[in-house]
Amino acid sequence: MTVLTIDAGTTGVTALVVSENGEVLARGYQEFAQHYPDTGWVEHVPEEIWQAALAACQTAIDAAGAAPTCVGITNQRETAVLWNRRRGSSPRRAIVWQDRRTAAICAELRDAGHEDRVTEVTGLRLDPYFTATKLTWIRRNDTRAWSGVESGDTVVGTVDSYLVARLTGGRSHVTDASNASRTLLYDLRAGRWSEEMCELFGVPMSALPEVVPSYGVIGETDPEEFLGLALPIAGIAGDQQAAMFGQTCFTPGSSKCTYGTGSFILVNTGEEAVAPEHGLLSTVLWQHPDGRLEYALEGSIFVTGAAVQWLRDGLGLIDSAPQTEALAASVPDSGGVVFVPALTGLGAPDWDPHARGAIFGITRGTGRAHLARATLEAIAFEVRDVVEAMARASGTDLPELRVDGGASANDLLCRLQADQLGVGVARPRIQETTALGAAFLAGLGTGVWGSTEDLKDTWQLDRRFEPGHRDEAAYRRWRVAVERSKGWAALD
Repeated sequence: MTVLTIDAGTTGVTALVVSENGEVLARGYQEFAQHYPDTGWVEHVPEEIWQAALAACQTAIDAAGAAPTCVGITNQRETAVLWNRRRGSSPRRAIVWQDRRTAAICAELRDAGHEDRVTEVTGLRLDPYFTATKLTWIRRNDTRAWSGVESGDTVVGTVDSYLVARLTGGRSHVTDASNASRTLLYDLRAGRWSEEMCELFGVPMSALPEVVPSYGVIGETDPEEFLGLALPIAGIAGDQQAAMFGQTCFTPGSSKCTYGTGSFILVNTGEEAVAPEHGLLSTVLWQHPDGRLEYALEGSIFVTGAAVQWLRDGLGLIDSAPQTEALAASVPDSGGVVFVPALTGLGAPDWDPHARGAIFGITRGTGRAHLARATLEAIAFEVRDVVEAMARASGTDLPELRVDGGASANDLLCRLQADQLGVGVARPRIQETTALGAAFLAGLGTGVWGSTEDLKDTWQLDRRFEPGHRDEAAYRRWRVAVERSKGWAALD
């Protein structure tokens, strides 16, 4: 038996076919366009995500040579999507998790005294990152699209919900608890949509998807819509929760960092939803079929891998992301250069939507290698900020950090990360753990694997990076630079 997994990321869709022993048998990938209609705005065309998913799945299935037995889905979280309940067509572009346009709405609600209650109910904070303020913005500014929501013809959800709707030909409107917990509309401890939060943000509960467990059969693909295949859809999780599952972080205290467009550090807190402090979030990890919820503390960093993309696409300093390692390694340090990659504001632990990217310490001797090194150092510093916040919140230090995502293939970054954390950094042999986690969930939901213990046996270490010298002076410069980047966009 094999499992097909759809990983709908921020810049493209990856599809994997995974065997019973956790091996990746085949893969497909298809990018889709990013749209930036205004400063700080980021949008996707939902139909382009769907077409990318079809193309990636077709490539993976063709390469595997046989049809899979079930489907799992993982996705970019928090992105707000609207679509017609019956036809699947979207009345407007999706507003992406990186989008900053709702900063004023967040400030308005904060000034009205709502933030403490929002955090108490949802485990989150008032920030443009999350789904609900995006829906509030659409309600206020796109009455044509929102009229369908009010009439019942249009539904709302995150990317997972949209993909399930397209896969099933509109028969299913669902999301899992991990994605629901990222919307600002979900009661973290009650495990259901919050009527209070829906009223606060002006979102009708009737338009929201049904919340289902993260694994177990929740629908079947429509052959007319999905490559002629009728397959059970048996696993759903937001990308960071799926990566935790793929890293087999099943026990309280286990942790991982995924280096993607941004970086996201999660630590498993078991069946306790820990009150978020020190700039962290409390979130659902996954929901079991019996209704039990497991939780995590999360630190969300908005720009890490995207900073490397900016070196490539924005500045033309490199031709491909892997070149960053050799270029950065060609100099012993950054030459005093500090890069704060707040290209879409700052996430954890600083949380400033008005911060903007900044480069400090440039001299006549600064070259592109110094900027490449400063970029890798910034990623390591950002993760250190979050891990130290987690230690303060939990009262315990992390014993190690498991890493995954594209940038985890960069040995220099992993060494810098271990140095800055002062603990070992463990990289698995299969680094596409987000997609792998969705496969594990779907396989667990259909009997491909009998238990999480079976899944632990599939995890294999590629390399462990032990900590060396920690450059505290460089870290102090980093913290000064972060403070100077704050509030820049608010100057206007």
